[in-house]
Amino acid sequence: MVLSSSHSLKLKYVSLGVLVLQTTSLVLTMRYSRTLKEDGPRYLASCAVVSAEVLKILVCTLLVFLENSFSVRAVNQLLKEIVNKPIETMKLAIPAGIYTLQNNLLYVALSNLDAATYQVTYQLKILTTALFSVSMLGKRLDFHQWLSLVTLMAGVTLVQWPTELEGDTVQKFLSAGSQFVGLMAVLMACLSSGFAGVYFEKILKETKQSLWLRNIQLGLFGFVFGVIGMIVYDGQSVNQLGMFQGYNTITCMVVVLQALGGLVIAVVIKYADNILKGFATSLSIIVSTLISYFLLEDFNPTG
Repeated sequence: MVLSSSHSLKLKYVSLGVLVLQTTSLVLTMRYSRTLKEDGPRYLASCAVVSAEVLKILVCTLLVFLENSFSVRAVNQLLKEIVNKPIETMKLAIPAGIYTLQNNLLYVALSNLDAATYQVTYQLKILTTALFSVSMLGKRLDFHQWLSLVTLMAGVTLVQWPTELEGDTVQKFLSAGSQFVGLMAVLMACLSSGFAGVYFEKILKETKQSLWLRNIQLGLFGFVFGVIGMIVYDGQSVNQLGMFQGYNTITCMVVVLQALGGLVIAVVIKYADNILKGFATSLSIIVSTLISYFLLEDFNPTG
């Protein structure tokens, strides 16, 4: 029992550390990929989301087979848990749809905001997660936790504080409009992230089903919703130039990091909780800000 607790604790903090690294890498790589100027069309965000879901399903399927030593039991387990339990599987449709929406919103946000501003503003998901955790899971937060959430709100307000922009009036208007679109995308992503995360945590902790099986179920719905979104918003572009238009090494890195993020988040939710996950992700702000300032040169910090 002690060994099991020690193993869970170790897994908890290792997964949190990996999440910080993955989040920082994903934000910076995604931002770079959306601002990189190249000949030809830019890759479609909706197609990247679908690709990430397919990769996540494949990795989780491999892990299920690995858990069962690549025996026939793995096939039986997949059929039993996914096909023969439709009600349990359908429970994952809600968070899958919301996560798909959220993933598309993040591409919109990072196309219109610098990495540092995006990172700080996106931390509002900690507040939405805390509120949903209190209302849906019955969790209680102490004074210090509420104080930290208020401080978070102050930080997000300050990072969005209007500053003097250089350039003519038209450029100011375009920049302000672009930032507003990015801000709205982030706020919607924060709301959807909070609800979907707590809902998924509730499902994970109320059942004994394999973590990887749950992710396959989540990924299947995410793939379906992603394909629908791709057809609706980018169907014409896909018909003309194909699903993988604009793909390069950086795009593939974004897809891999996004798929990895879904798996790491599931592990963190299973062994820690959503609020702790949010605060761990916040550590990546400092790294993202420094890289955004020194390497990407798209962020100039003010007082």
